Amino acid sequence: MKEYTYYPGCSVKGTARQYEESLLAVFEALDLHLNELEDWNCCGATLYMSVDETMSFTLSARNLAKAGMNGGHDVVAPCSACYLVLLKTQDHIRRYPAIREKVNKALRAVNLTYTDRVRVRHPLEVLLTDLGVEAIREKVKRPLLGYKIAPYYGCQIVRPYGALDHQCFPTAMDRLFEALGAEVVDYPLKTRCCGGSLTGTLEDAGLRLNYILLNEAVKRGANVMTTVCPLCQFNLECYQNKISRTYHEEISLPVVYFTQLLGIALGVPEKELGLKRNFVSLEEVVQ
Repeated sequence: MKEYTYYPGCSVKGTARQYEESLLAVFEALDLHLNELEDWNCCGATLYMSVDETMSFTLSARNLAKAGMNGGHDVVAPCSACYLVLLKTQDHIRRYPAIREKVNKALRAVNLTYTDRVRVRHPLEVLLTDLGVEAIREKVKRPLLGYKIAPYYGCQIVRPYGALDHQCFPTAMDRLFEALGAEVVDYPLKTRCCGGSLTGTLEDAGLRLNYILLNEAVKRGANVMTTVCPLCQFNLECYQNKISRTYHEEISLPVVYFTQLLGIALGVPEKELGLKRNFVSLEEVVQ
């Protein structure tokens, strides 16, 4: 059994609980073990740039420092914002002495040392790299026949670093779902931004961005949309009624996490995948 340090982040413990439930269930089914980082804290995503960049780096570095003390296992971060900020923290500490000095000074005050010992990874990359598509295909018990999937990556897990996949035309989820027996629709907007927090600040702009994404998926023949990001999933699913009223066009498209679909294919009981937590039911597609 391969072991990893699991950094959940705030969203996965709150509004995206179905993401964590399905992630843990899928990793267990594939004999991959996630050890939750003890006493983890917010990654600082909401502070980065908009409030205090140094504070954001320090918050992330604390998690990385603790992970380094926890056996040095790879850190698996399912949330796109957490994944990006943790990567960015590593990058800036390595490249900018002034940031490294400030962060290390703050960590020393709480008896921590940043050692740069751990690797930050996204669960999608772990599955495809450490196991591989063929190994996952062999474990499929319930092929996703009839599923027409629009894979939506969002903008944070592929840019700016491109550590996971191609920055504009990623194919990781495409390859995974084809191996699971699904039809992957050609979805050219797969890395276009959902607007992030705009739905809560400049609602008109946020709704417009999400309408474009959903409308294109429907036009392409998708009967389900899948994503890797809590904020993307929230925007694309929870605002569908308001989007339908605003644009006088009925949109009802299930938007689920990639781990939920993978869990279905692996034969994981649906109650362990958090499917009942989704606002737009996947039941018609499942049947």
